Amino acid sequence: MTDNGLDTSPRAVLSRVFGFPDFRGLQEQAVGEVMAGRDCLVLMPTGGGKSICYQVPALSRPGTGLVVSPLIALMDDQVAALRQVGVNAGALHSELEPEDAARVRSDLMAGRLDVLYVSPERLLSPGMLDRLSRLPLSVIAIDEAHCISAWGHEFRPEYRALASLPEHFPGVPRIALTATADPRTQADILDALAMPDATVLRASFHRPNLDIAVRPKTSETRQLLDVLGRHPGEAAIVYCGSRNKTERVARALRERDWPALPFHAGLPPIEKRAALARFRSGEPVVIVATIAFGMGIDRPDVRAVVHLDMPSSPEGYYQQIGRAGRDGEKSETVLLYGGDDIARARHWLEQSSAPEAQQRIMSARLEAMVTLTETTGCRTQALLSCFGETLAGPCGHCDNCRNPVASFDGTVEAQKVLSAIYRIGQKFGAVHVASVLRGKDSEMATRHGHDRLGVFGVGKDRPELFWRGVIRQLIARGAIRVTGDYNALALNQEVARPILRGEQKLMLREDATDELKAGRGRTARAPSGTRVAVSLPPEAEGPFAALRAWRLGEAREQEIPPYVIFHDIVLHDIAMERPATLDALGRIKGVGASKLDRYGAAVLQVLAGAGG
Repeated sequence: MTDNGLDTSPRAVLSRVFGFPDFRGLQEQAVGEVMAGRDCLVLMPTGGGKSICYQVPALSRPGTGLVVSPLIALMDDQVAALRQVGVNAGALHSELEPEDAARVRSDLMAGRLDVLYVSPERLLSPGMLDRLSRLPLSVIAIDEAHCISAWGHEFRPEYRALASLPEHFPGVPRIALTATADPRTQADILDALAMPDATVLRASFHRPNLDIAVRPKTSETRQLLDVLGRHPGEAAIVYCGSRNKTERVARALRERDWPALPFHAGLPPIEKRAALARFRSGEPVVIVATIAFGMGIDRPDVRAVVHLDMPSSPEGYYQQIGRAGRDGEKSETVLLYGGDDIARARHWLEQSSAPEAQQRIMSARLEAMVTLTETTGCRTQALLSCFGETLAGPCGHCDNCRNPVASFDGTVEAQKVLSAIYRIGQKFGAVHVASVLRGKDSEMATRHGHDRLGVFGVGKDRPELFWRGVIRQLIARGAIRVTGDYNALALNQEVARPILRGEQKLMLREDATDELKAGRGRTARAPSGTRVAVSLPPEAEGPFAALRAWRLGEAREQEIPPYVIFHDIVLHDIAMERPATLDALGRIKGVGASKLDRYGAAVLQVLAGAGG
């Protein structure tokens, strides 16, 4: 197939437009399904190259490619990236300026648009489907397809109406794509889109470049600073469970000289846009956000993702840690959690007005998340099992693989905790229970007569962190409930009774208390300067830094994110190869014909000036 004398076969488009010599993973198979006019569901992890699966067919088949996406930031990033490679792309969404929207509509109706990105609300608005039905469409892509499922962690009701698309566009192949869907969600996507005969392509969800760690909370701020201190001058995202907490944590980080910004739905639009602009600009900023942030942000060099509150499901957790290391470089993810987090999540679920069937699914997912936090085995294996994937052996890059966790027979210790909670009236929190077990003199113990109980001091041979860990694990196992405004501990008799009677042996994980206490004494400071994740020999560091400086200036002039021009990995390869001619530069992966024409001379000039 040719267009204006150019070969428009998928492989030719991949090479000429995007600068890639070969497809990766399941991309070629997905493209082949669409090229043959068949529907397809693609399950591929973040950073796996999902967009190629529909962008290449959109340019290889006659007509305009239609991409349905719920994420404005993602649409804008992908439109900017396509324009950089010479593709006429546009987006229609609620935040578009009227004159820009008019220009996109004009290009669309005149047949000048190669790819159109549209939100589901805009697609289903009066007149839009009618206008599109008069145009030839090459492919319909439904991105972030988990949003269509009532079981998905980010359900969007308006997505359900997309099942009507075949009626409006008969014969146009559809491709649904997502990075997070367990087997139930996958089945629901196919059913909701009326795609019963679609080919399902599943890539492995394993991300070997992600360091996964889960740690009990001891001192939240210090633990957070410890993580950020390992990533000076790099981008990070910190997820919190509430709007107030995002602002509080961001303020605490700024007081310690970290460039931190809050982000949540309640911020004034101008503040949200400013935070997004700084994050997308390539600045080494720390975004402290509620769980919605990061969806659709293509920034590839986020080096750390930290959760200060436990996500409600493995799907949500995987989606959020997927913001890290999209460039394939090593990145760190840390989840901090406590017994209160688990109890609070269970309480919110009990108060939910969702139908009983959905509550059961939500509960199962929450308990899978609790199991993930407390497992003594490979966390990656536990996480992937939630998506129906079996990892043959331990991953080697999670905290439990690097530092295997010991377990011990904690039956007696559990009995001491449960007895203490019962004897003091099931009206006090974890701190006081631990204090009673350790025999610590306190005004509260004296006032309530707890210092005269038989359980007072029965655990004085163990530190407070140990008893807090036992309490947390008993909450996780459902033996302890947290009640009231003051997080009082009470027994769940059904689960606690067999433990108290000695009818059930209880194996507990042995928290690394020495390490936790050592971590509490460190306070990381925000450094000046910038670190780069990609590794380079000394002779390539100068050219790489010069290329990044040139890219930043170019991005600011065009008002686009730097990674839209070239990802760091492309600049890395250029700095390593140091091509002296346009032909040599064009052979580097990620440098397509349009970018070579647009930036080639400038890149060679930068290399020459940097001693390349």
